[in-house]
Amino acid sequence: MVGNKLRILLIRPKPPKETIGLQHVMICEPLELEYLAGNVDKRAVSVKIIDMILEKKPIEFFIKKYKPHIVGMTAYITHVGVVKKMARDIKSVSKKIITVVGGVHAEVVPEDFISKYIDCIICSKPIDTFLKIIDNVMAKEDIKHIDGTYIKGKKHLKTPSFNYLPPDRSSVSKYRKKYYYMFHNPCALIKTSLGCPYTCSFCFCKEITGGKYYVRKLDEVIKELESIKEREVYIVDDDFLFNEDRLNDFCDKLKERNINKRFLVYGRADFIANHEKVIRRLSRYGLRAVIVGIESVREKDLKDFNKRSSLENNKRAIKILQKYGIELYATMILQPDFTKQDFKQIEDYIIGLNVSFVNLQPLTPLPGTEIYDDYKDRILVSRKNYAMWDLAHIVLEPMFMSKRQYYYQIIKTYAKIVFRPDNIIKMIKKYGIKEVVKMWWGSQFVTMQYISKIIRGR
Repeated sequence: MVGNKLRILLIRPKPPKETIGLQHVMICEPLELEYLAGNVDKRAVSVKIIDMILEKKPIEFFIKKYKPHIVGMTAYITHVGVVKKMARDIKSVSKKIITVVGGVHAEVVPEDFISKYIDCIICSKPIDTFLKIIDNVMAKEDIKHIDGTYIKGKKHLKTPSFNYLPPDRSSVSKYRKKYYYMFHNPCALIKTSLGCPYTCSFCFCKEITGGKYYVRKLDEVIKELESIKEREVYIVDDDFLFNEDRLNDFCDKLKERNINKRFLVYGRADFIANHEKVIRRLSRYGLRAVIVGIESVREKDLKDFNKRSSLENNKRAIKILQKYGIELYATMILQPDFTKQDFKQIEDYIIGLNVSFVNLQPLTPLPGTEIYDDYKDRILVSRKNYAMWDLAHIVLEPMFMSKRQYYYQIIKTYAKIVFRPDNIIKMIKKYGIKEVVKMWWGSQFVTMQYISKIIRGR
């Protein structure tokens, strides 16, 4: 331990076993924790990040080893139960340890984390709020009423700014080689904007910033990119492909600074369909793959989701990405009124357009989104069964088939799309047999989870 410094342990929890997770085909760095590590005063504080997805030992081992004064945990909705148990385990080692939880779910539905074992729930301005908690602990002042922490009945403003030091990537140096996303290996993360400028009804992202959208200065982004050692970079903006001028400036700066990276980004189909020149230019400066919410093969669904796009945009976007050799990771939302024919239509659509990868997500009205109240009387899963709110479990009763049949249709559609012989050959030529086998092996864990659902009927 370093002198009289305040010792802080930052924890990224492992998803519960019940969660059907993409962690079998991707493990990304805990960027939010790296930001905390990068913004504390290292002269007064020592920080250690523990990634429980990759660690084998229990949390008590690390608490006893590092003897922290503060433990900060990040969480999605699926982690709520895990984090509460972790906080209890931490307090069992020492009741004096201050336990703090944050993350996107805490910013939207902080009350889910209420526990006698959790001292602070960060629900706004996470970096500023965490730094204030540190200051108060060091000054031996109250931490229960800090602005930005959850206080029943109090509303907190979400400020549209991002005036912070860059993330401390060295804080996860022991894990870095193990962070990847599909075929992007090893892979680093960077965020260039916060929030989303669109209003899709199912979206959780826009709730985090209260519907606001704001961007970082490109010079800061470029400077951070230059500091990243990995060539593969996942830009985790909720929507990177938004502003044509900004994207062109981004390409200009990559060229000026001779930055040679390969990028994975989120983007909307309508932007891609209407900005082919920008996509072509981005492809020249490293755009390698785009995650696109295709969402549906039914026009009515796109309208109901307030997607403000169309099936024609989807088709044109797919063709443009393929034209410039950019991989498409398509996501689709499965409605509870789907029939076997609807699944077959998805299969025919994706295969017909020669798309290699698709993520099929049963419609999940997440707590905190605008559609939650519309569906709350039809939800099958308990609000407190957090592990199942993973966008992969069926949480709404299927209308025309049993849950077993619905799960079967999901894995059958996956298998027919991803593991068709011509697609496997294409993937091996593009990524090599080692990477394809790794992806296949990971996908088998997801398949087995679905098979378990079919057997158990839930």
